[in-house]
Amino acid sequence: MIEIDTGTDELLCSIEDRVATVTLNKPDKRNALGDILTPALREVLLVLEADSRVGCVLITGAGKAFCSGGDVSGMGGGGAAAPRSPDERVAELTRKQESLTLRLYELAKPTIAALPGAAAGAGLSIALACDLRVAARDAFVITAFRNIGLSGDYGASWFLNRLIGQAKAKELMFRSERVSAEACADLGLVNRVFEPETFRVDAQAYAAEIACGPATALRLM
Repeated sequence: MIEIDTGTDELLCSIEDRVATVTLNKPDKRNALGDILTPALREVLLVLEADSRVGCVLITGAGKAFCSGGDVSGMGGGGAAAPRSPDERVAELTRKQESLTLRLYELAKPTIAALPGAAAGAGLSIALACDLRVAARDAFVITAFRNIGLSGDYGASWFLNRLIGQAKAKELMFRSERVSAEACADLGLVNRVFEPETFRVDAQAYAAEIACGPATALRLM
């Protein structure tokens, strides 16, 4: 196994059997995104895309969750910022989204989200941006945006619409209901459901089978 330095303990990365496993490592906060974890994730995606030892990128979460979305308590800790216009704030959010979920969606290698547990809000967006998703049987997803009075970000509505169709995507956004792993499989949101006890081993094996395929053909697919 080859360890990759991400610059922070909040994000772990290793390569084994041509699978680069990227682990969101804030289990005490259900792997919520923040001002340290998120930039590190952006950077490691670029590193892994350029690394010839990597045939597939597997993104997962430490502990019992995939990612609970944004860690509000850990954001904006650098002091008071100068006031910005609505257009400036939208432009900044667009830049952040394009450098994370769009970057992930366009990555030149297969990407798999492995959900050991909940994927919510922007965490769900990251999972949806991947090419494939696998989940533990006791995992679930939830859009969650309506619960905090937001319309959705990081591409969730766009990804959902493409994956499951407009009517069901709107229902998940409007109602913000929990969707079990098995229901996700029925909808086409999840490709495989594994038992919790063997989830990480099964997810690694699933990714390794893909990672060891023909690199050029996989990139073109």
